[in-house]
Amino acid sequence: MRAAVLRGEQPRLEITEIDVPVPRAGEALVRVIACGVCHTDLHVMKGEVAFPRPAVLGHEISGEIVALGEGTAAPEGVGPGDVVVAGFIMPCTECAACRRGRDDLCAPFFAQNRLRGTLYDGESRLRMPDGSFLAMYSMGGLAEYCVVPVSALVPLPAGVDPVAGCILGCAGLTSYGAVVRAGRVERGTTVAVVGVGGVGSGIVQMARAAGADRIVAVDIAQDKLDAARRLGATDVVDASSEDPVTAVRTLIDGGADVVFEALGRPQTFAQAARMLADGGRMVAVGIAPGGATAEVEITPLVRRGYSITGSFGGRTRADLPAVVELAAQGAFDAAEVITRHVSLADVDGAYRALARGEITGRAVVVMDAAADGRA
Repeated sequence: MRAAVLRGEQPRLEITEIDVPVPRAGEALVRVIACGVCHTDLHVMKGEVAFPRPAVLGHEISGEIVALGEGTAAPEGVGPGDVVVAGFIMPCTECAACRRGRDDLCAPFFAQNRLRGTLYDGESRLRMPDGSFLAMYSMGGLAEYCVVPVSALVPLPAGVDPVAGCILGCAGLTSYGAVVRAGRVERGTTVAVVGVGGVGSGIVQMARAAGADRIVAVDIAQDKLDAARRLGATDVVDASSEDPVTAVRTLIDGGADVVFEALGRPQTFAQAARMLADGGRMVAVGIAPGGATAEVEITPLVRRGYSITGSFGGRTRADLPAVVELAAQGAFDAAEVITRHVSLADVDGAYRALARGEITGRAVVVMDAAADGRA
């Protein structure tokens, strides 16, 4: 099969022929239909997030199950021939966090997969052409086939486009976890979203679905702000031409109940905290380069009862089915978030465009681009 391999020190992906991986117990072999181009992969490519090389990135996929590993018991709708979406957090199901339903804190996922590039037996399912180690970032979805633990798979209903549906497993799951779990957004809540790219666009939609009263989108790119309006933002702030803190606090008298920071930048992190209403919650969603810090003024945090929490993603087994259901109902429009389709051969160029800030919303890699006609 073809896979986009990150090797050497440069942030470049090279298309390489490698063996199709073989699933083991508890796993499925998935023929990838589409894979999202996510900023977190870009952090890995640039060395801002530590990860072993060579590696296959890509953690936001849809696909068709080809086979199950020997002895695998899978839920209904997760078997050969079924079209599925995969959560980027692949819960082991056995650690203390997973047993209490906190898939987002699965210790083996972070220790084995995100630090070492393996699955939970300490081995990758991928190999370089010479047989040497090839790391997997989540399932290694920037390839024609990948192996995914069945705990991370949810069937896609027939009414959900499988190409667009790939973003449900990261952009959708991350947005749901931020809005519903960490942000506790409900009807009447006022919200600000700082950074409305792929994940921020999803947060706008999830906040709308949760019944938020006001949703203010903040960005420096007019095309992203225009897209946010189409997705449900009631107001927009162009941070390139006005002070975003003043603007948000003017639009929402007293500040927002919940502010989401989706960029992972020290400046916007500090700004987001200053947009809060008394007793408000700031939810940090954006991943930052290792060692990045932000200044938050202590006294207002104490006196005004602010809370600041991180949200890496949703709880895969409970939340991904809910995300898929929202997509099936039309409450989360994955297709509207996607603005660019590329082939696997052009994936390196897509990440370069992402690094230059040229992609509004989400780009996706369509594995069979010629047949699909979208790239």
